[in-house]
Amino acid sequence: MTLAEQWRAARVATAGLHLDSAACSRQSNTVIDAAATHARHEAEVGGYVAAEAATPVLDAGREAVRVLAGIADADVVFTTGAHHALDLLLSSWAGPRTLACPPGEYGPNLAIMAANDFQVHPLPVDPLGRLLVEEAEAVLRADPPALVHLTALGSHRGVAQPLAELAPVCRDLGLPLVIDAAQALGHLDCAVGADVLYSSSRKWLAGPRGVGVLAMAPAFAGGLAPRLPPLEGGEANIAARVGYSLAVGEHLAAGPSAMRTRLAEVGRWTRIALSAVPGWRVIEPADEPTALTTLEPTGDALPARVRSRLIAEHRIVTTACELVRAPYELMRPVLRVSPHVDVTEAELEQFAEALVACS
Repeated sequence: MTLAEQWRAARVATAGLHLDSAACSRQSNTVIDAAATHARHEAEVGGYVAAEAATPVLDAGREAVRVLAGIADADVVFTTGAHHALDLLLSSWAGPRTLACPPGEYGPNLAIMAANDFQVHPLPVDPLGRLLVEEAEAVLRADPPALVHLTALGSHRGVAQPLAELAPVCRDLGLPLVIDAAQALGHLDCAVGADVLYSSSRKWLAGPRGVGVLAMAPAFAGGLAPRLPPLEGGEANIAARVGYSLAVGEHLAAGPSAMRTRLAEVGRWTRIALSAVPGWRVIEPADEPTALTTLEPTGDALPARVRSRLIAEHRIVTTACELVRAPYELMRPVLRVSPHVDVTEAELEQFAEALVACS
């Protein structure tokens, strides 16, 4: 079986077309069963006894995260999601509260940065919002921030940021690099040796909702001063963490490189299929190595209304991205399309036809 066939066979059939993996992907039957089995075990022996019994599975999940993050011996903290992870990190930072990031930063991240009293300075980008590494190096050298933050793949645009190029620049300058991998873990190669990586479970890794992870190099983690030590609180949805650990293991078993190659192929198919749809413009280049595609209306179509009609009339799930997702980069709302590895070209053609009908 191909990777796409294996992915589809491991999951329940969809009630329509699921083109929304950037929001919440489809869990495998194994991941669902693992979480349910743990919940039953809690009922049988008690929640704390069951949590102790799940330690080997959670430890395996932490090790899998270390592999994907490329942070040797990382301190891996389970969280309730990427927002929680970033808030834990920034609220525990003991140094000066200055941070540099591209202007297309995710809006909720900017809110968390502001809530933690961080002064945010923009880094130079090209017209697509991709970081210009040489220009950024000059900015960072002239006015070093306490932290450099890079969202590897945005929520509003499927442009892969140059992680591998920025990481050595930050090391040479002695600046900690923090990677938001909410859209990137399981999608792009994030093992670049950053100081910190955080992510969520429910997107491209196809784990349960309500789980995230914060992975930190030991030297970095040792300098934090959390408000409520330890950083990882005791009360948690252990069943969801078990499911996440299984999902990361499934990703490693499928082969991260094979997954990246297939997702890049899916993105290319998607952009080609949608390139001629009247009333919409594909933002990303056709060969951008991601499976996240954004469509900007060229007329008066409203992405939120189109999304609702696609669900109601065609059972097709997408995302409408409002300006709040990237308040310093988005000029108007866009429609986001994010199929996973199991999508077919026929399904993308079906979506293109439905989009015309709903626009």
